[in-house]
Amino acid sequence: MANDPIHQFQIAKLIPIEIGGMDFSFTNSSAFMVATVAVSGAFLYLTTSSRGLVPSRLQSLSEMSYEFVANMLRDAAGSHGMKFFPMVFSLFMFVLVANLLGLFPYFFTVTSHIIVTFALALLVIGTVIVYGFMKHGFGFLKLFVPQGVPGILVPLVVLIEVISFLSRPISLSVRLFANMLAGHITLKVFAGFVTSLSAFGAVGVFGAILPLIMTVAITALEFLVAFLQAYVFAVLTCMYLNDALHPSH
Repeated sequence: MANDPIHQFQIAKLIPIEIGGMDFSFTNSSAFMVATVAVSGAFLYLTTSSRGLVPSRLQSLSEMSYEFVANMLRDAAGSHGMKFFPMVFSLFMFVLVANLLGLFPYFFTVTSHIIVTFALALLVIGTVIVYGFMKHGFGFLKLFVPQGVPGILVPLVVLIEVISFLSRPISLSVRLFANMLAGHITLKVFAGFVTSLSAFGAVGVFGAILPLIMTVAITALEFLVAFLQAYVFAVLTCMYLNDALHPSH
C-alpha cells in the first residue's frame, strides 16, 4: 500500500453525513479545499496587512501576484475585463495553492480529481454564457459566426464553433487534472523504487541512487508544473471572458 501510486488519490470520509439518502460527507478532498482557501486567504491578508511603503519580501510577492494576474487579464480582455479580476485572481490562487499543497508528503492534491477541475471549468464557462447574454442579448451568438466567412460556409463554421465552445470546459479541466495526476503518479513510482531497492542491502542502496536523483528532479519539475498549470488555467479563463465582453471579435 505504501508504494501504491494510486492510493494517494483515494477519497476518504472524515465526517460521514447523509441527508435524504444523499451523501454529503466531509472528505479529505473537502478538508484540503478548505485548507487551500484558508492558506491562500491567510497569506494574502498577513502579507498585505501592514501595507508598508517599502514592501517586505512577502508583501512584494503578494503584490507581484496581484499585478501578474491583473496584467494577464488586461492583455487578454482589455480594461473592461478588470470587472472579472476577483474571480480570475481567486481561481489562480486556488489552483496554485492547491497544486503546491499537494506536493507535501501525505497531503491530498484536490486538482488531481477531474470533478474538482471540471467544476472550476464550468464556473468559468457558465460566467461567460450568463454575462454574454446579459450584456449583449442574442448578439452574444455572434461569437459562433466569425466575421468574413462566406455565406455558404456559415452553417459548417457555426457547427465547428459550437463544438469548440462546448469542448472548452472539457479541455480546461482535463489539462489541469491530467498533468497533476500524471506528475504525482510518476513521482510516487520513482520514490517507491528508492524505498524498495534500499531493502536489498548495499547493492540495493547503490541501485537506488538513480531513482533518487529522478525523484528529486521530478519534484523540482512538479513545482514548476504547479505554477504553469495555474497560469494556463488563468490565462485561458481570461481569453474565454474576452469572448463574453467582445463576442463579435
